[in-house]
Amino acid sequence: MRCLLVGRVSLCKSRQGFGFSQKCGLVNVKLKWVKDKELDAVVVGEKHVKAVSNLVSLLSSSPDYTLPIFHRGQLGLPPDLKLSSFLRRFPNIFVQRDTRFGLTSEAIDLHREEAHLLELNKGDLLARLCKLLMLTRERTLPLHSIDHLRWDMGLPYDYRHSLLPSHPDLFSLVKLSSDLVGLKLMHWDERLAVSHLQGLRNDDPMAFPVKFTRGFGLKRKSMEWLHEWQRLPYTSPYLDASHLDPRTDLSEKRNVGVFHELLHLTIGKKMERKNVSNLRKPFALPYKFTKVFERHPGIFYISLKCNTQTVILREAYDRRHLLEKHPLVDIRAAFANMVTSRGLYQKSLVDDFGTKIIYPEEEESESGSDYPLVVLL
Repeated sequence: MRCLLVGRVSLCKSRQGFGFSQKCGLVNVKLKWVKDKELDAVVVGEKHVKAVSNLVSLLSSSPDYTLPIFHRGQLGLPPDLKLSSFLRRFPNIFVQRDTRFGLTSEAIDLHREEAHLLELNKGDLLARLCKLLMLTRERTLPLHSIDHLRWDMGLPYDYRHSLLPSHPDLFSLVKLSSDLVGLKLMHWDERLAVSHLQGLRNDDPMAFPVKFTRGFGLKRKSMEWLHEWQRLPYTSPYLDASHLDPRTDLSEKRNVGVFHELLHLTIGKKMERKNVSNLRKPFALPYKFTKVFERHPGIFYISLKCNTQTVILREAYDRRHLLEKHPLVDIRAAFANMVTSRGLYQKSLVDDFGTKIIYPEEEESESGSDYPLVVLL
């Protein structure tokens, strides 16, 4: 279903934002959450990949790719999880030798390939980091906030030492008022101050691509509100929005635009909800700003898999497949295959010569419903 909606307001590209009479109050519309098994599969398919990748990067920092077991505190594992138990889950990635643990040759090769790709795509990663800082009010983020987003942004595990010092013209470490250390962007780059949506469209008004799971039904009132909301002016997330009344739908559209852009800056077009919880002040967002995820299920999907809430940008996926793949996606897919391959071998027998024979079980074939695409223009 496609609806062509003609707006009556014009966009202004000044840094001060848009001149618009804010008469539209924030409508209390509640839209139901509908499970999306295809996008849930994306989250489940990457279970443990982040932890494994971090551990591989940490081990690779050692000349012989091994570290003592007492280094487990650096791994970010749950306190009730024994390191030896974690290592035994992935014998094709990790090896344990007495009091040290290391990497298999396959894991070392994959890490080297990842490092090579990071070097080849350094310009892209720098642009992503610059745009992330440009989304903030002061072009500054605490380092711990960037640490939470590091994996999603595709930054190297040791980006503080391998990336930042090489670019003093772009970044500076600053002491924040809360005694935290922050990363500040030295100069505003107008060439980067174009959102993904602006790069795709030049229509007036700009509307977000909307995509619902099969079986998702919108009530008439909700559909009418969504149509009117899409007709509101689009405020670029790179513009100063302090003039917007946070109680209006116009402000909410700007907030949606911020997260729409933030998710487009990530490698997998998704991130854990908890990792954006401390971005309210830097991004100049209102209290309870993450409620936009529930209010706009056609733009965002919240997966509840793996004991966390993962926010996924719907438009970026065709079923469970990314439409635009960063080179790092294939590396992470390779890690995911190494992680999940441990579960493909269930049966083993010993033949007459004492040799252990492994019989692989067949993988389940992909299945799932297609998506109806609704783009409100």
